[in-house]
Amino acid sequence: MQNENLKRMIRLAGEFFETKNDPAQISINAISIARLKRLHPATMTERRTKKGPIAWMLVIPTTRKLMRQFISKQINEQELLYNTPLRTKYDALYLCSALVLPEHRGKGYASKLTIKAIRSIQKQHPIKYLFYWAFSAAGKKLAKSAAKECGLPLFRKKS
Repeated sequence: MQNENLKRMIRLAGEFFETKNDPAQISINAISIARLKRLHPATMTERRTKKGPIAWMLVIPTTRKLMRQFISKQINEQELLYNTPLRTKYDALYLCSALVLPEHRGKGYASKLTIKAIRSIQKQHPIKYLFYWAFSAAGKKLAKSAAKECGLPLFRKKS
């Protein structure tokens, strides 16, 4: 039963972000997970029940220079992840994605996970900027709410 929610989350992510049809987006696999964990342990967080994950969030700490390249479409999401240097101080944070199973939406899980990740990363890095690429109105709302809560400017990549 525990893997059922995980399977649903993976299916939901694939359907929503269509990563199989867009190789420029980050595909979550063993290599990308290892890279994310090396950047900071709080890059991937989730809310779980006995049945498995019900909410999942991904952020990427990076540099302002790479943030500017990403939002101006000079680099894609994959390049943002793999061009971000290791073992440096990060001043920008990409609010990459958040997913909540439909029956658990509207309870603030994505917001709480995002704020917790931002604050955790801020303990080691001087994060001064947040940025996002919204796929939905809910994603845009989440990014704006997180920026307001953390008192940080927010930048958006236009589709």
